[in-house]
Amino acid sequence: MTSTTEEHAVHHEVPHGPPPRRRGIFMRPGYVRALWCTAAFFVIGMYIVVTLRWLAGWDPVYDWEYIVLVAGMVTAPIGFLLGMGVFDYWLYWLSGRPTLVDDHASHGAYKWTDYFKVNTDHKVIGIQYLVTTFFFFVVGGFLAMLFRAELAQPGMQFFDTQTFNGLVSAHATLMIFVFIIPAFAGLANFAVPLMLGAPDMAFPRLNALSFWMLPVAGVLFLASFLAPGGAFATGWTSYAPLASEQPFGQVFFNMGVQWAGASSIATALNFLVTIITMRAPGMTFWRMPLLVWANFTTSLLVVIATPFIAGSQFFIMFDRVMHTSFFTPDNGGYVLGYQHIFWFYSHPAVYIMVLPGFGIISEVISVFSRKPIFGYRLMAVSLIGILVLAFSVWAHHMFVAGMADWLRIPMMISTLLIAVPTGIKVFSWLATLWEGKIHLNTPMLFALGFISTFVIGGLSGVYLAAVPIDIHASDTYFIVAHIHYVLFGGSVFTIFAGIYYWFPKMTGRMFDERLGKLHFWLTFVAFNVTFFPMHWVGLDGMPRRVADYAATYGALNMVVSIASFALGASVIVFAYNIVTSWARGPIAGSNPWRAMTIEWQVSSPPPVFNFDEIPQVVGGPYEYGVPGARHAVLKGAVLEEAPA
Repeated sequence: MTSTTEEHAVHHEVPHGPPPRRRGIFMRPGYVRALWCTAAFFVIGMYIVVTLRWLAGWDPVYDWEYIVLVAGMVTAPIGFLLGMGVFDYWLYWLSGRPTLVDDHASHGAYKWTDYFKVNTDHKVIGIQYLVTTFFFFVVGGFLAMLFRAELAQPGMQFFDTQTFNGLVSAHATLMIFVFIIPAFAGLANFAVPLMLGAPDMAFPRLNALSFWMLPVAGVLFLASFLAPGGAFATGWTSYAPLASEQPFGQVFFNMGVQWAGASSIATALNFLVTIITMRAPGMTFWRMPLLVWANFTTSLLVVIATPFIAGSQFFIMFDRVMHTSFFTPDNGGYVLGYQHIFWFYSHPAVYIMVLPGFGIISEVISVFSRKPIFGYRLMAVSLIGILVLAFSVWAHHMFVAGMADWLRIPMMISTLLIAVPTGIKVFSWLATLWEGKIHLNTPMLFALGFISTFVIGGLSGVYLAAVPIDIHASDTYFIVAHIHYVLFGGSVFTIFAGIYYWFPKMTGRMFDERLGKLHFWLTFVAFNVTFFPMHWVGLDGMPRRVADYAATYGALNMVVSIASFALGASVIVFAYNIVTSWARGPIAGSNPWRAMTIEWQVSSPPPVFNFDEIPQVVGGPYEYGVPGARHAVLKGAVLEEAPA
């Protein structure tokens, strides 16, 4: 137990004294103030550009590309955040005035409108993350359906090639930067402090700022479609020197990544401090749930790796806007250097997108098989192994990029080696399932679906780690199949499992189990019919990243496109189930799954500050079926033991 946890008051009372001065609607934090602050800061940014160009004697003084870059992508978003109120407490302190007494007026959700405001409650922020990311998930899925309509038949039907590339690029970018990574952050925001026995995250205001930077990134990605020449069209990889020669929409990607990356780094730092300093008494590292372990290692990956993609995108933008030569070969730029920098982030990013899912699956499988996790300590150590090895495999993405031949062999070996800690986790989950009392509730179905699809993606990854196979399969649809089996099968399935698992705790209500199972089977079948045939057409020679293809692949592509629309339709079932269940679903008890971790030992939804008394952790979190086993003591009594 650390002093930080002890210093957090558990019984929070609103301090006495004169009420704060009520501000008018234009000065009160919220959307009205955000509107005029955004406009005002756009004007400020515009005249910073105009003044500098006038002083330098550049013509024209009003160059709208530079104005949109500085005013629209930097100062206007800062104005939006200022208007929403995320800086108010800090600015009050920075102005030299006495520190405000926190009356917790912006902490907790007492009505549905509180979810649309700046809030410092980690549970509210977690739900804000999930709702926002699923909005971008739907938009990204819609973009995928558009370009799959184009690919349903050979030839060009609906879009030109630049628009097609823009749709593919925006789809991938939205799914990675403003869905998968922050959706995991949302689930962890809700669950991790509760699992630790903490009243909140270590830095609640930074937590709120982290969330509100996210929609800024998503809006910038989508706004690129309004730019002259259309959206950025270089994929989510933004390869140089192509990206330096693209229309202005490419800059929206460069700056959107900065906002998403800043959000991700701030969130990761918050998780690290929370996990290290705010564990309940008795919560040693070897008693932490595996979801906490997963977010601990993920946060280390984010903090170490994300600055590399931020730097790479700044360099790309400088090459285009400021005419530097970081990656432009005509002036001595190092083109291959971009790929080294980008993939030094982006292969660890693959694990940023799957390690939290590993933690979720460990929770779900243990609970719904009523067995302790097999090899708990080895499971935790394997997460650390993935963390370390993740930084040694980046160049396997570059086997055909012209890098030094001698570098291929060590990169192939390290890539094959990282399959070992991942395989440990799969065998542990299977051993946990072995002879368990398995309950096939919706979260468990998605967990089992994850194992089957992720293993397929992992096996194809082992193939691609071998240099000869990668040379043949690179830039074919085999890669598209592989990455979707890893990221949809390995990430989206786990996100769905986590949402269904913690939905009763978040809302206090149960979802419709029949609709949940319908959602799973629609998703599972449509996903496999969509992506499994891509292995075949890829190895047969169908290239990726192109809008047209040989007629021989027409029949399979029609099947894939129809299945992709069915996959999109499955989300409608999910959305209907979640919305209607939250509004009028059956009341959930405090522990409907009979779990042992601490979050299930408080009411559903939890109290505003989580606990009336700080829990005392006395054992492991997964000791199902062990006589007398318990995880924690609360309110001076032993927590209800989870029956076998």
